[in-house]
Amino acid sequence: MAAGETQLYAKVTSKLKGRSSSALLEPLLDMGFPAHTALKALAATGRKTVEEASDWLRCHCNDPSLDDPIPQEYALFLCPTGPLLDKLQEFWRESKRQCAKNRAHEVFPHITLCDFFTCEDQKVECLYEALKRAGDRSLGAFPAAVPLVLHSSVSYLGFFVDDGPADIIREFAVMFATEASVLADCTVKPCTKQLHLTLAHKFYPHHQRTLEQLARAVHPGHSCQWTAALYSRDMRFVHYQTLRVLFQYKPQNVDELTLSLGDYIFVDPTQQEEASEGWVIGISQRTGCRGFLPENYTERASECDTWVKHRTYTFSRALDPGSRKDEASSRRNGEPHAPHMSRSASSLQSLQASILRRGVLVVRHGERVDQVFGKSWLQQCSTPDGKYYRPDLNFPRGLPRRSNGIKDFESDPPLSSCGIFQSRMAGEALLESGTSITSVFTSPALRCVQTAKHILEELKLEKKVKIRVEPGIFEWTKWEAGKTTPTLMTLEELKEANFNVSMDYRPAFPLASLLPAESYNDYVHRCAVSMEQIVSTCSQDGGVTLIVGHGSALDSCTRPLLRLPPRDCADFGRLVRKIPFLGMCFCEENKEEGKWELVNPPVKTLTHGSNPAFNWRHWVQDN
Repeated sequence: MAAGETQLYAKVTSKLKGRSSSALLEPLLDMGFPAHTALKALAATGRKTVEEASDWLRCHCNDPSLDDPIPQEYALFLCPTGPLLDKLQEFWRESKRQCAKNRAHEVFPHITLCDFFTCEDQKVECLYEALKRAGDRSLGAFPAAVPLVLHSSVSYLGFFVDDGPADIIREFAVMFATEASVLADCTVKPCTKQLHLTLAHKFYPHHQRTLEQLARAVHPGHSCQWTAALYSRDMRFVHYQTLRVLFQYKPQNVDELTLSLGDYIFVDPTQQEEASEGWVIGISQRTGCRGFLPENYTERASECDTWVKHRTYTFSRALDPGSRKDEASSRRNGEPHAPHMSRSASSLQSLQASILRRGVLVVRHGERVDQVFGKSWLQQCSTPDGKYYRPDLNFPRGLPRRSNGIKDFESDPPLSSCGIFQSRMAGEALLESGTSITSVFTSPALRCVQTAKHILEELKLEKKVKIRVEPGIFEWTKWEAGKTTPTLMTLEELKEANFNVSMDYRPAFPLASLLPAESYNDYVHRCAVSMEQIVSTCSQDGGVTLIVGHGSALDSCTRPLLRLPPRDCADFGRLVRKIPFLGMCFCEENKEEGKWELVNPPVKTLTHGSNPAFNWRHWVQDN
């Protein structure tokens, strides 16, 4: 680093001593980090804690740009909170599910006050002071409610802010820009255009009507406390794609990136000439390092996922943060603007009720290992002393412990590695669709419990939602090999294997009640009784119940809900054979008509093909 720059940072450090920033900066300097990199770490982590900044520095020890004087970009947004934010987020989820992703989904709900501008790392704290000063000066005049008017065009849908309140909000933005230019010596341009909160942008024209219908459920009079929030982003990656890492990856070559679950990777689509098919070149946000990575280990993330929130200023004149006065005021002041929404109250309630309906999602398990490697799969992966080893990558990494040893897996096979991947893909899609899973029931077969677990992990619900094992939805036992009922894992064994199963649930049919080679009528009867108990057990207030079973469950568990008689046995067999792994059926309750209806599943289908075994030795010999 140049001597002049060193002196600059020394002066900065001297000026900061005695101020609040020294509480964060000095411990980093005491750890031996240079002042310029310590300030860079604080800016990159939002100046929250010493621990976050020091972790950032350790992760970026091999970052080739660590010493480069590249500042962050900052922007000021006005963000809704409370019931209005809940409704907006509900709109986000539903619009993505029904009309696919559009540009608005890239950023959280907000009104832009000051677009992105740069600020030197050592002056970031001056922005916080500018925000506080502008907020304090505007607090008395800030509108108790911000009236919003719905506006729609062929490529844009959003709320415009009425002129009177908009002028006051723009004055606050101008105050912040003025204070920031004086205190932080940076150029900030406040928004001078029509203030707006975007709901959808650059969508397909044929989706306009659906989006408008969903938007009318977002009543602008909903209680809301507005917060001015200062965010930052790395200016180098503004035009890059952002990927989120789904699986860990250990580099096989020196030019590959180490991937950890949840990492973000910046990818420039115009600089991929060196990458072979299925690979991309990216820069890790966590480490700052550049390298190759397998693209199928990632998913597209939103633009704002890598932004850092620094400070906020909440416009509340209530002395008690928990006071309800502002909420009441917001509701009263919001009501006069309701006529802007061209929809009656009764139809609005009907639309909201349709969004909050109860649902039952029945899913087939993922690919099972015996359907790939045949009936002798267990012999292929067993050592002479009865221990498991992995002869092929599509065998799972390990097997849970069972009281009778590995032999019990012969009649209760696990998921293959591809089956695990399929399950995670389904969970990821459910998360993106905004599907609210409130309870989970599974067949006692290991492959079904595993599928439920991986779906819940992708939904970030593995610790919140317990898996209830219901033997009543187990496969038709006539289709199971052998003359005895398969030996299935007990709840205790599942719990020991780190499956979050409920030990309190009392199933409709205990495991011991399953009889070998049962009749078709007995099978459909136990499924119907089980479904009746499952539905009565679940919440009546909305949400989706996930049922993970077998291919047969998509018919035998949905027909009772739809009040349809059992299908003919021969037709049943032909139908089930066509159901793919992770096939889904979705039923919604129509309370107005007192019935359940079969509707489109919340996520797309998962299509996959077979991949035959390959032995390179045979290939060499044949050539």
